[in-house]
Amino acid sequence: KNVTIKNPEIIPYEREDKRGLLDIKAETDDGTILDIEMQMEDKKNAEERGTLYAGNLITGQLQVGDDYKKLKKSIVIFITNYNFLKRNSYHSVGRMKFEDTLEEYVDMGYSEEEQIASKYIEFHYIELPKYKKKNSSKFTKLDQWMCVLTDRKGEMMLAEKENKEIKKAMNTLDYISADPRERERHNSIIMAEYNRLTSEQNFFEAGKEEGIIETAKEMLKENIPIETIEKVTKLSREEIEKLK
Repeated sequence: KNVTIKNPEIIPYEREDKRGLLDIKAETDDGTILDIEMQMEDKKNAEERGTLYAGNLITGQLQVGDDYKKLKKSIVIFITNYNFLKRNSYHSVGRMKFEDTLEEYVDMGYSEEEQIASKYIEFHYIELPKYKKKNSSKFTKLDQWMCVLTDRKGEMMLAEKENKEIKKAMNTLDYISADPRERERHNSIIMAEYNRLTSEQNFFEAGKEEGIIETAKEMLKENIPIETIEKVTKLSREEIEKLK
């Protein structure tokens, strides 16, 4: 439903320059809030950071006087380039659960007790080095995306065949990664056009035949992918193809 880049990466021109982290806040159609963090270096604080990020997602949802029932589920996703959990899986899911309280047992007749203490908090830790060691006898949808992040070329063709979104993502990645200077320039063009279009409330109603068409033409001249032009201008692929 909505995606926000919390910490935009500034692409340096020199190989020696340090790069920032690309962290993403997203909202799904049902209102679930996600914080997606990518970590290259183990700073020995993933548990603390994850807990803090989850708290920020929760407290940021409600204002003073809001009904607590408006609260939506918050999910923190850590994708790490290192192993840090003593677990035999590359994808670990954490939730708040009740402990067994045998000494305080009261027979209330429940055949099955509730296990989840809060449905509003969830953690996902994805450790890429562990995935590289996985014997992929079962190629899940998550596995498909992980082979992209870990550059497992032997599985890439299968992933692209089974998941059309991966093929689309790889085409976009190849395009924007060809030249850092070009990537930064094109990103600036796209964002400038997007901000201009969204700031004019009546743009689509009053100027589709003129403004949007001209915008699409200019974006085509800059060799911007059709998928991006569709998103920015709201034109169909067929309409954009005719402008060529």
